[in-house]
Amino acid sequence: MAGQRLLMKGTEAIAEAAIRAGCHHFFGYPITPQTEIPEYMSVRLPPLGGTYLQAESEVAAINMLYGAGGAGVRVMTSSSSPGVALMSEGFSYLVGAEVPAVIVNIMRGGPGLGNIAPAQGDYLEMTRGFGHGDMHAIVLAPSTVQEAVDVMGLAFDLADEYRNPVVVIGDGLLGQMMEPVSFPDTEPKVFDKPWATTGKAKSRPRNITNSLYLDADQLEAHVRDLDVKFQRMDVEQRAECWMTDDHPEIVIVAYGTMARIAKTAIRQLRAKGLSVGLYRPITAWPFPSRALEPLVEPTRAFLTVEMSLGQLVQDIRAQVGRRRPVSFYGRAGGVVPTVEEIISQVELLHASLAAA
Repeated sequence: MAGQRLLMKGTEAIAEAAIRAGCHHFFGYPITPQTEIPEYMSVRLPPLGGTYLQAESEVAAINMLYGAGGAGVRVMTSSSSPGVALMSEGFSYLVGAEVPAVIVNIMRGGPGLGNIAPAQGDYLEMTRGFGHGDMHAIVLAPSTVQEAVDVMGLAFDLADEYRNPVVVIGDGLLGQMMEPVSFPDTEPKVFDKPWATTGKAKSRPRNITNSLYLDADQLEAHVRDLDVKFQRMDVEQRAECWMTDDHPEIVIVAYGTMARIAKTAIRQLRAKGLSVGLYRPITAWPFPSRALEPLVEPTRAFLTVEMSLGQLVQDIRAQVGRRRPVSFYGRAGGVVPTVEEIISQVELLHASLAAA
C-alpha cells in the first residue's frame, strides 16, 4: 500500500518505484548485481497488462526501448556496467530521435568483464561518453534505497518533459542492500505526446521518430536544436550539502553509497574536533556547480572519495580550479573505501594544512 514502509532490496524497490511511476513496459537482460530488477518486473508487469520481455542481448533491449518509447509509453531497461556499455549505440539513437526512456545502471567492477563487486567506474561514461555525437542526458545518483525510490518517478517525469532518456546510477551496494522504504501516494504525471507513433489519424500529419540525417547541414541544425534543450536541463542541478553550514575547513566530496560511508567518517572526525563537511552531487549530469560554488571560498581543502581511480574528482577540480587544493582517495576493482581509510586521509590532509 502507498505510504506503508516496506523492507525491500534496492533493486526490487527501484523496480516497484518504476511501476508506480507508470512504467508498465520493461525490456532487459540479466546481469549481476541488478538481475532482481528484471526478475521483479517479470512477475509484476503481466498482471498489470504490461510487457516484460527478456531480450536476447543488451543491444536488443535498448533498441526495444526505442520502439516502445517512440509509441509514447513509459519504458525502462536496467543493466550493469558491461551490459550498459553495449547499449551505447542505441542510447545515442534515443537521444537523437528524442525518445524518452529510463536506463538504470547498477555499477560493478571493471574494466572488461571485471567482477560483480560494487564500483563507481562508470561515472565518466554515464556523464560524458554514453553514446556517440554531441549529446547529453540527465544522470541521477541516489545514495539510499529510499532516495532511489524517490528519483525513479522524477526520472520518468524528466524523460517525458525533455523528450530525452534519463539515466539512474547506483553501485552494487545500493542494488543489494535492504532498507525500509515508502512509496509516494500520488498518481504518475501524464504528459501529452502528440509526437508519438501511435498510428496516423486523418486529423494530424504523420509522426516519424528518426536520428538519421544524411545531409550535413540538416544534421547540424538538428544537433543545435538538441543542444538548446541540453542547456535548458541545467536547471535540474541537484546536490546535498551536509554539515557545511558552519563552514568546515575540509569538505569531502562523494556520491552514491560512498557518500553514506563518508557521513559516518565525518561524524567520527567531528567527534575528534576536526571541522569536516560533505558535498554530494545528486545529479551527476548536469553537474551541480551552483551548490558547490558557495563552499569554495570558506573551505581550505576538498577531498574527493570514490570507488574508482578518480572520475568525479575531474568535475570538482574543473569547478574549483586553483582556488583550493583538491585531493583524491579511491579504491578500484570492487574494493570499497572504509570509514577508517577516509578518516586517515582527512587527518593527513588536516596535518598538511596545519603545517602550511
